[in-house]
Amino acid sequence: METQSKPPARKPHISEEPITFFNWYKHIDWLNVVFVVGIPLIGVVSSYFVPLHPYTFIFAVIFYFNTGLGITAGYHRLWSHTSYKATPILKFYLAACGSGAVQGSIRWWSRGHRAHHRYTDTDKDPYSVRKGLAYSHMGWMVMKQDPKRIGRADITDLNEDPFVVWQHRHYVFSVVAMAWVFPALVCGVWGDWKGGLIYAGILRSCFVQQATFCINSLAHWLGDQPFDDRNSPRDNMITALVTLGEGYHNFHHEFPSDYRNAIQWYQYDPTKWMIWVWKQVGLAYDLKEFRSNEIEKGRVQQLQKKLDQRRAKLDWGVPLDQLPVISWDDFVRDARVDGKALVAIAGVIHDVAGFIQDHPGGKTLIGSAIGKDATAIFNGGVYDHSNAAHNLLSTMRVGVLRGGCEVEAWKMQPSEKEKMVSDSTGQHIVRAGDQVTRMSSV
Repeated sequence: METQSKPPARKPHISEEPITFFNWYKHIDWLNVVFVVGIPLIGVVSSYFVPLHPYTFIFAVIFYFNTGLGITAGYHRLWSHTSYKATPILKFYLAACGSGAVQGSIRWWSRGHRAHHRYTDTDKDPYSVRKGLAYSHMGWMVMKQDPKRIGRADITDLNEDPFVVWQHRHYVFSVVAMAWVFPALVCGVWGDWKGGLIYAGILRSCFVQQATFCINSLAHWLGDQPFDDRNSPRDNMITALVTLGEGYHNFHHEFPSDYRNAIQWYQYDPTKWMIWVWKQVGLAYDLKEFRSNEIEKGRVQQLQKKLDQRRAKLDWGVPLDQLPVISWDDFVRDARVDGKALVAIAGVIHDVAGFIQDHPGGKTLIGSAIGKDATAIFNGGVYDHSNAAHNLLSTMRVGVLRGGCEVEAWKMQPSEKEKMVSDSTGQHIVRAGDQVTRMSSV
């Protein structure tokens, strides 16, 4: 009888093995190290020997902006998220400029970014900030990753785009041509081809790289979360400044198909402005915008969530349904015979002993209400107390009167409790003017 042979065990990927003194070099992605560490270091050292020409500096800034757009408007918003459509001329420009940013091919970059959005902050996120700030910034590039552990993403559309396919197949050529040869030739016009290679080429691409890496790291670490705080993306003006508007990352992760990252007029998003300009001149079309009503819903829901979290930290007094029910006779006896400083207001019994000396109206007035129903006094009979006074009074609750106004009826009908508005923490919302002790008429 023949026995079926077992398939050979899968050899573990190097990333699954611990880093040791003898295998550390196997964990490093040396090709990426050359592009994002080695070549930039060469540029830094070379800058010591080559002076910076004023024209070269101006061109480097201009080229920084254009290659940055290659990533933000091209790799990111056009190809990764298809937030708008572009004509062949615009695609060529963005693909060329993207190559000059030295951040991988459009196909590779977009595939990883789609996985990042689909599996944000999980083990399948290729640059999850949960693995550390340094890892999300550069570690994921310089250390080898098991491609089978990265989340899947559909890139069928990218495989059908001739610009994406050509650039991916000829990526090294396009990088050399756009990142280093082109700026050297341009600056060679004024006799500074060395400066063009070093400043407008190597160092400029390094700055673009580091700025983009900040989106993967700092934009998931620093800033506000005005739309959703379940995951790490945040809005940060500083990262927006260095990345041509990509820093409004909380909005972007919530509404990734929107061609905008910043929706307020005062927020810095030159990528959005350029896409809009391209639309006006016929280079871009079908710009996608998420409906403002839905955007505002997300903002309001997050504001409510933050409000609920703040509300949960406050003392709103013992819930009425958890207070003991006390008869009127027992209330009077405890106040007049046992000497407890108890006051009944709207059917709720309060112990005001710790507040008598601090009462703004004087201890004599509050003392005269002990052992009595002070509902009318508290609600305008003597003084119509403030919202703050009603809130403070709620922290002094010790019981409810049997048969005391609406409170006892509320306690005897649990179904009514279910109709009361509660926040996301399950806590009953007490709005200003709606405290149980506030009576509309007395």
